[in-house]
Amino acid sequence: MAFRTSSGRFLAGLALTGFMLAAAGCQSGDNGILGLGFGKKSDPTAPPPPQDPKVLASQLNAYCPRVTVRDGTAFFNTYVNEVKKLKPKLKKTGDAAADAAAQAAADAAAATPPDDSARIIYQASISDVTRDCSRADGQLTMKIAVAGKIVPGPKFTPGTITMPIRTAVMHGTDVLYSQIHQYQVQVTDPSVATQFVFTDTNVVVPAPTAQDYQAYAGYDENAPKATTDKPKKTHRKKAAATN
Repeated sequence: MAFRTSSGRFLAGLALTGFMLAAAGCQSGDNGILGLGFGKKSDPTAPPPPQDPKVLASQLNAYCPRVTVRDGTAFFNTYVNEVKKLKPKLKKTGDAAADAAAQAAADAAAATPPDDSARIIYQASISDVTRDCSRADGQLTMKIAVAGKIVPGPKFTPGTITMPIRTAVMHGTDVLYSQIHQYQVQVTDPSVATQFVFTDTNVVVPAPTAQDYQAYAGYDENAPKATTDKPKKTHRKKAAATN
């Protein structure tokens, strides 16, 4: 009988020990045994850890700002000048309603933009841009190349044409470099398009500390005008002669 009692207590003790180990095992699946992280499972729905935002020196040395052609600067048209026709004067008929209708029709005709396709001398367009970079003495030197074609228009005559091409480099809203080039191309055959390649090799800006420069290339009709003001002459008064 004593043996049975001891056996029952022993079995009860084993059952209690097994329950405690099972409870500890369940807790270790979330927090790890003793909170040390052993056996910790990853949450598949948890967001990935943030990446290091720092740019490696090797990446920065290999960085060359991308060149973009802004909207509205990929084409450039030239037209022949035509004598502007004066607006004809309408004769009064005495009928107020008829005179008002005639005036409205004349104003509408004057407001309609004319068809300029017959006045085109040539149309130039940019088809591709590229760049090349090098670094030295804390400066970034870029070569910006612009490729395109020239299509002669109805008023074209063979000769040399001039296209205003601007290249620029910006850092945010700061203009680091901006230059307009009056690029000339010889066009001799009015029946076919003429290909051209322009390269600006003098783009020099401070070396970037981050990958946040932006380069631009395109046509710019707002070319700065040369200063024609001549220096004012100063007139000196002659001193009165004394005897």
